[in-house]
Amino acid sequence: MIKNLIIILFIGLFVNTTLAQNTLQVKVISEESKETIFGVNILVKNTTIGSTTDFDGLATIKNIKDGMQTIVISYVGFEIVSKKIIFPRTNSLLIIQLHEDKESLDAIVIQSTRSKRSIAKIPTRIEVVGAEELGEKAIMNSANIAMVLRESTGIQMQQTSANSANQSIRIQGLDGRFTQLLKDGFPLFGGFSSGLSIMQIPPLDLQQVEIIKGSSSTLYGGGAIAGLVNLISKRPKEEQELDIMLDYTSRNGKTGNVFYSNKFIKFGLTLYSSANFQKIADVNDDHFSDIPKVRSFSINPSFFYYPNENETWRLSLNTSIENRIGGDVDVINGKPSVNHRFFEENKSERYATQLTYNNDISENKSFNFKNSLSYFKRDLLLPDFQFLGAQFATFTEATYNLYNENSDWVFGGNIISENFKEDETTTIDRSYSQFTVGGFAQNTWKFKDIMTLESGLRIDYNNNYGTFILPRTSLFIEFNNEISSRIGGGLGYKIPTIFTEDAELRSYENVLPINTNNFKAETSIGLNADVNYKKKIFNDNVSLSFNQLFFYTKLENSLILEEKGAEYEFINANKPLNSVGFETNLKLKYKDFVLFTNYAFNDVKMEKNQKALTPKHSFGGVLMYEVHDAWRIGYEAYYKSSQFRNNRTETPNYWTMGFMVMKTFKNISLYANFENFTDTKQQNYQSMIEAPHNNPTFTDIWAPTDGFIFNTGILIKL
Repeated sequence: MIKNLIIILFIGLFVNTTLAQNTLQVKVISEESKETIFGVNILVKNTTIGSTTDFDGLATIKNIKDGMQTIVISYVGFEIVSKKIIFPRTNSLLIIQLHEDKESLDAIVIQSTRSKRSIAKIPTRIEVVGAEELGEKAIMNSANIAMVLRESTGIQMQQTSANSANQSIRIQGLDGRFTQLLKDGFPLFGGFSSGLSIMQIPPLDLQQVEIIKGSSSTLYGGGAIAGLVNLISKRPKEEQELDIMLDYTSRNGKTGNVFYSNKFIKFGLTLYSSANFQKIADVNDDHFSDIPKVRSFSINPSFFYYPNENETWRLSLNTSIENRIGGDVDVINGKPSVNHRFFEENKSERYATQLTYNNDISENKSFNFKNSLSYFKRDLLLPDFQFLGAQFATFTEATYNLYNENSDWVFGGNIISENFKEDETTTIDRSYSQFTVGGFAQNTWKFKDIMTLESGLRIDYNNNYGTFILPRTSLFIEFNNEISSRIGGGLGYKIPTIFTEDAELRSYENVLPINTNNFKAETSIGLNADVNYKKKIFNDNVSLSFNQLFFYTKLENSLILEEKGAEYEFINANKPLNSVGFETNLKLKYKDFVLFTNYAFNDVKMEKNQKALTPKHSFGGVLMYEVHDAWRIGYEAYYKSSQFRNNRTETPNYWTMGFMVMKTFKNISLYANFENFTDTKQQNYQSMIEAPHNNPTFTDIWAPTDGFIFNTGILIKL
């Protein structure tokens, strides 16, 4: 009898223990991309019970005891999630969304280097503006990407026209023509089409922006002397995405942006559309526009086809139409007179196709093909002068990649053509046609656990300027988990055209064409070195990251626009232009607070003369308070030292400051931005206009012209 009771009791205890063992299935997806994540670690806290997710983002955990249990989900590059769950539970499936960790750069996928190695350990120094920071900059300026680039260390957005408000990118003090502007690896604008380019790229459809400073000509050819900016657009995700952004400014500007994406079994679609309506604004009451009247519209659909899990086809169609007019307020308002007749009007049209094919042949091999066709038409209209023209350009590239544990290879070739035709409105014909054929190879070799060497060679042939041989090398050294360093350099070149900042400033009036028979291409040698330091301090409560960059670029045969009577002629400089300097970046993070500070020193000289409109000293700082999906509050301050005008007189230094706040309610975000609330503008120091009023000339632009701007809006994510 007793024996039977013991057996019954034992069976009952066994059944009870068995029933107390629970099973939980966890699905993990990225909150940003909405895609499943492979290899996520899932652990029941204070136990050895756990699992990892498969290729579908699923993991099954068995033998979980009844009661309150803490499930810990962790993956490199994402914030750790702890979830308290009471067992048993009716629903055995738990869906977890992981949020990207800004402090971890290892997980960021970089396209510009064409390597599978992590950003933290590749020899090429790359700066990345991620999705969340792009969202912050879009709040500050939803019409174009100028704000995104302007606040990066060592990048100066130089306004080249007081009337059109056009801006160019200057990296490390070099003119905008030396920066290669790409989108998804395609050259966006070159030659004639570079005019107004920055002002016509809205930011809402971008996933991230990759910036490489210094010569990058091995992979991308001519034009990447100062560096390159690669704009990475969003791709379809597993879940449908719809973003709607409406923005209004205190200067009577209205912008609407819509982004939609969806992914099906074999097909995907993204559709981006933007419209901007800006009224003329005379900020300094001199009767001339400081912000031009703008009417612009763009639409960019992309179609994706996935034949299988290894292949992707993508076709993008880009259309942008804009009318931008500045000048005398009376003229723009339709009331011209003898004393009020000056205006500058820019009518432009951009049409482009981009075709991409990617094939991951195996884990160790891939093949990529790209082709783009682009057409750009611009009418630059002044009271007594017109510059009308159109450019047709093509780009074709194929690359073959080999990957293994210690060495990556990239082999490729491309063909670039450019045909500019000027309408016969003047006696000067500046039309031209050119093409460049190039081949390149790059190797990334990890020859020691702490050292990786990247070396490459490119050979280009241009039909007007001959052959260019461009070697490049860079070394990465990881001294320990906290300190690493990069050093590298390379050669570069730029095919000369009349489309420079100096010519744009003169609206191309009386600017003579370049005679290719007696002209040389601009060439360069560049060196970069940096040191990185990362550490947790104050009992691991504060994250610190520090980067110190040093750079040097020597530019030969640089273009100089000289006045010859009533005309302007380009010549090759007989002395080199030297750009020497350094950049310092410091980032501190404590809980929900992040502090960025940066300093840039640019010493850009030709024959001991500092380059005009290039400040030697720039300093900036941004303090952010951010609670994910709740609050984002930021304060920023930037300083520019004195500069030299083109007449060698010196400008004052100045500060600008801004403040923004955004509150998120689930799918809706409301924001307000107070840009340059100190109302710093050039008019505070000098007049922008020189008489006579009906035929004015304009001073060099070295400070903001638009003053304080308040903008507010709504961002809806569905």
